[in-house]
Amino acid sequence: MEEIVTFLHKVVMDTAEIFNSMSPFLLLGLFFAGIIHVYVPTNKIGKSIGKKTTSSVTKAALWGIPLPLCSCGVIPAALSLRKHGASKGATLSFLVSTPETGVDSIAITYSLLDPLFTIFRPVAAFVTAMTCGIAENFFSRKEKEEEIKVTEDVCRICNENEKPGHSHSPLRKIWRIFEYGYIEFLGDIGKWLFIGIIAAGMITAIIPEGFFTRFIGQGFLEMIIMLIAGIPLYICASATTPIAASLIVVGVSPGAALVFLLSGPATNLATLTVVWKYIGKKSAVIYLLSIAVTSLLMGLALNFIYSYFDMHVVTQLGKHAECIPHSFRVVCSIILCALIVIGIGRGYVKKEDAHEH
Repeated sequence: MEEIVTFLHKVVMDTAEIFNSMSPFLLLGLFFAGIIHVYVPTNKIGKSIGKKTTSSVTKAALWGIPLPLCSCGVIPAALSLRKHGASKGATLSFLVSTPETGVDSIAITYSLLDPLFTIFRPVAAFVTAMTCGIAENFFSRKEKEEEIKVTEDVCRICNENEKPGHSHSPLRKIWRIFEYGYIEFLGDIGKWLFIGIIAAGMITAIIPEGFFTRFIGQGFLEMIIMLIAGIPLYICASATTPIAASLIVVGVSPGAALVFLLSGPATNLATLTVVWKYIGKKSAVIYLLSIAVTSLLMGLALNFIYSYFDMHVVTQLGKHAECIPHSFRVVCSIILCALIVIGIGRGYVKKEDAHEH
């Protein structure tokens, strides 16, 4: 009984430490998420990426990297782009880069890991998205892109169809920034964020340090394991970050952790089903294979960089949060918890209302 209590105490303490480390950075990331949502409307992007070109794929990948959309939120956004005239290659590129990283997950990565990993993660997401989009364009080069009927634009602030002269006051835009970042978006990822943080706490409590190094080794095999573990998961980039950080603590190489971060958010049964149904069977195969191959190559590249410069990511884990006073981190954690509960509750009420109507 005493051992169980000790174990549970360790899980709670490890989970609390991870949450306190990331909460100030996540709150900052959510603020930028709101800004991007208000000022970078995805429903207007599709018009400029309609051609089957590398340029369109590049634009879609670059636009997707900072956008604050989770694994579930990116699906309707990508379909909206497609309806607004985006090519298949650009749509797949957006579908890859957007869930793999964002301003929120970049902020969390910086709080839990080192600058090299933080920079390399969006770069790897961009390369993966480019590979997927270009591969789609190449293998469908002889196919004629079907005509897409462009749908009406919907305002990102009031969710109504935009008409000539449609505008909002600066105060309304500021309110929408906070409403989207701290209520709507956090409500979408809140459940998965909690699951990810608790899972991270359990991993650090259950698995002894150096476990993977001793029993699996830091090589291609562990990357394959991380890839297999990540592909079916339905989890957002923010939630995978603390899990990846805890895996590094117990001996997983940074490259293998990166494979998990790239494959987890971008590949799941829901996304693959949507790609299969609305973009094409061949596109779904290209999508999955591109992510699998490129994420493994990016993982190998990251391990090579750490090895070449004799850097050790574990020794720098969570150091950035230590410069922030502990009391401030605790306050941020309390605020974040309250916002997550409000966001999840708001989403639940919306679902109930939808069922009633």
